Amino acid sequence: MLDWRTAADILLIAAVLFFLYRTFLRLGTWKIVAGIFVATGIYLLASLLDLKGIEWIFGNLSHVAIIALIVIFQPELRKIFERTVSVRRSESGGADSDLARVVANAVFTLANQHRGAIVVFPGKEPIHEWLSGGHKLDARPSIPLILSIFDPHSPGHDGALIVERGKFARYGVRLPVSQTARLSEDYGTRHHAAMGLAEKSDALTVVVSEERGRVSVFRDGKKYPVDDPLKLRDRILAHWKEIGSFAVELPEGKARLAVASQAVASLGLAMVFWSTLVITQSEMLEKVMTVPVEYTASHSQLVLVGDKPSEARLHLAGAKSDLDAITPAQLRVKIDLSKAVAGQQTFFITGETVRLPRGVNILDASPSSISLTLAEIVEHEIPIKAQLVGRLPEGLKLDLVSIQPDRVRVLSPAKDGKEAQSVITTTPIYLEGISENATIFCKIIAPPSVNPVDKRWPDVEVTIRVTGNQKIPRK
Repeated sequence: MLDWRTAADILLIAAVLFFLYRTFLRLGTWKIVAGIFVATGIYLLASLLDLKGIEWIFGNLSHVAIIALIVIFQPELRKIFERTVSVRRSESGGADSDLARVVANAVFTLANQHRGAIVVFPGKEPIHEWLSGGHKLDARPSIPLILSIFDPHSPGHDGALIVERGKFARYGVRLPVSQTARLSEDYGTRHHAAMGLAEKSDALTVVVSEERGRVSVFRDGKKYPVDDPLKLRDRILAHWKEIGSFAVELPEGKARLAVASQAVASLGLAMVFWSTLVITQSEMLEKVMTVPVEYTASHSQLVLVGDKPSEARLHLAGAKSDLDAITPAQLRVKIDLSKAVAGQQTFFITGETVRLPRGVNILDASPSSISLTLAEIVEHEIPIKAQLVGRLPEGLKLDLVSIQPDRVRVLSPAKDGKEAQSVITTTPIYLEGISENATIFCKIIAPPSVNPVDKRWPDVEVTIRVTGNQKIPRK
């Protein structure tokens, strides 16, 4: 069902895809990204068609692939995060039409003289990490100053001039050379350096070709020829306007149509991705799990007797996403004994005894029901029996076995409404080691369902008397 959450989800996915595509396109790695999209499409199609082989390959290679992508796209990912936090308004700092006119006229003067030059206007993104060398200038702009900086006899004429906050900030600066094949090898170092900065930032770079005597502008990884000082001035002013406001302006003409088609394609891809994901995750599956059985506390005067299951196998059905989220450690079959009465009762394993996530149902359970016997706990007195093991040595006869105490009060489950005839014994007494009258102190051994009233079993004193060829008792 299409609601505002679904629409927001699809639009956000489309925006992320569009932003990633535009960033990778500007950085020159869109072909690799296209290959990743193709691989993702194959995986989604395999999931939709339940192609186990393809799913297995993607599932086992996904972790390695993610690490490889992080290594391959480390510069691009860094640039994406930089651009994400650089949407703030940038202060142009005194930039006006006079400065743009001065730079434009000086640049075309250099072009007419076939003298090379490169002038950089930073954008919203910081560029200092990409710059190296150069000399601090911090001077007021003028045409003679530009002409002197790019004089072939000037020590910094091969470097770039940085224009910041309405002043000439630095000159003789080295720029990063482009690592892509966007520019032909026919272009010189200045053009490749301008392209390199345009690929790594949103700065506007103006280049004068020494050989051709032509002016070009580089921005967002693209090269634009300029043949008129007024057009160059307008481009500089448009650059300052863009970095000095929050507004997002679409390009004109064919460029606008290209951006619009990319946005539509991103929206379509987001809808396909979302639909495929929803269909895949909502596919109904079945799953079998073995879970423990827990018994809640019964009435204080009742106790469970006999065997009781400790595990149960559940046959579950639900959406793939819901079943994948369940682990056996999260499930329990809970048998509520708080309202149980004495006697044998049957408890059925249903959705009420197992707390399952919404959308997951129990198809079957093994066992499907659990029969339990609860007995009333009664207080009574039972005898203690000495546990004699083995035989006396030859020539001796057992004359008397005396136990003190010989009886103890206990709590134990009743049987058929009557007191159960439980028997408790002492710890074993081995007769082979007895050659004379002896007194032995023993512990009590009782069934688990029999407990002493006093919470602690007493120690038992067992006196054994023998007749025959016995030794004289030791004092």
